[in-house]
Amino acid sequence: MGYEIDFLPVGDGSKSGDAIALRYGNLHSGDPNQQMVIVIDGGYTDDGEALVDLIKTHYGTDYVDVVVSTHPDQDHVTGLEVVLEQLRVGQLWMHQPWKHSQTLSAARSLRFQSSQMSEKTIKSLQEASDLELIAVRRGVPITEPFTGTSTSDNCFFVVGPDRPYYDELITQLPSTAVQETALSRVLAKAAELAQKLVPETLYLETLTDAGETSAQNNTSVISVLSVDGRLSIFTGDAGIPALERAMDTLKAAGYMPGMAKFVQIPHHGSRRNVGPTILDRMLGAKGTTDIRGSAFVSAAKDGAPKHPAKKVTNAFRRRGYRPHATVGNAKRHHHEAPDRTGYSPCEPLPLYSMVEESDD
Repeated sequence: MGYEIDFLPVGDGSKSGDAIALRYGNLHSGDPNQQMVIVIDGGYTDDGEALVDLIKTHYGTDYVDVVVSTHPDQDHVTGLEVVLEQLRVGQLWMHQPWKHSQTLSAARSLRFQSSQMSEKTIKSLQEASDLELIAVRRGVPITEPFTGTSTSDNCFFVVGPDRPYYDELITQLPSTAVQETALSRVLAKAAELAQKLVPETLYLETLTDAGETSAQNNTSVISVLSVDGRLSIFTGDAGIPALERAMDTLKAAGYMPGMAKFVQIPHHGSRRNVGPTILDRMLGAKGTTDIRGSAFVSAAKDGAPKHPAKKVTNAFRRRGYRPHATVGNAKRHHHEAPDRTGYSPCEPLPLYSMVEESDD
């Protein structure tokens, strides 16, 4: 069997997001019945349109076996509404947080309008609710993707979050958050441009294990594609504690560091989502010039220095995973798949000798 993975460019300016399509099976046959098609997140509305076009044009079908909504963020969910409306879909894998929290269940009846939640969280939860309603109207079965959920052929499966961890995280969603303002965004950008640069090498690493991300991001579905012994790991916006639990699941199944051939860099390359310890577990020890695999990061064209952070892409590179960033261009990873007109090999990001001290 073969497979191909497409990362579409998402977002204008500095707003990143994820829109991923993949297929696997006998891809040289030209027969859609001999392939499985999966969509993982859909970016914004325009990105959903682009996913539909890619699947029809390059996958030769209007049928998606599984659509995965990793977590309720607008930059991941909105485009999936387009996919469900314009394509035939076999299953929707999405969490339904209102089924795990009486507070969120009550808030849903008011379109999540609550002083306890940030405007971004309110909009994101409403997008997820709208996606569920579209699936119900279109007759698409919904499965909550907890650890152990898999396709019927077991080639695509979920390794996180597990149900108890998700239930723990969901209680943290209705919490007070500071609203981002236009002024705060300007000040943050100015701080980024003025920050200090520090050196890094193949062995010298300034990334630490101190990064923290939100409960909402840690609810992200972490999934694995296994085709002919080749593993691909998709991380959504998951942070260190969520990734650690997923790696516990993989280790119990026999996973060894560096076994994956492809890894998604979490949360658009934010330094808050990974650290040396979890990367050693996933990718292997640092300090190698060998090529163990490839890593893709979905980052907006103007997302630097946060998306992706150079110290994060360096961390993947020094562990043998060549990092590739979308930054306005579609990226394709493939094995035993037909060539495509207009697609050519792309250069990975280099090992930067100087990196931003922080992305705050």
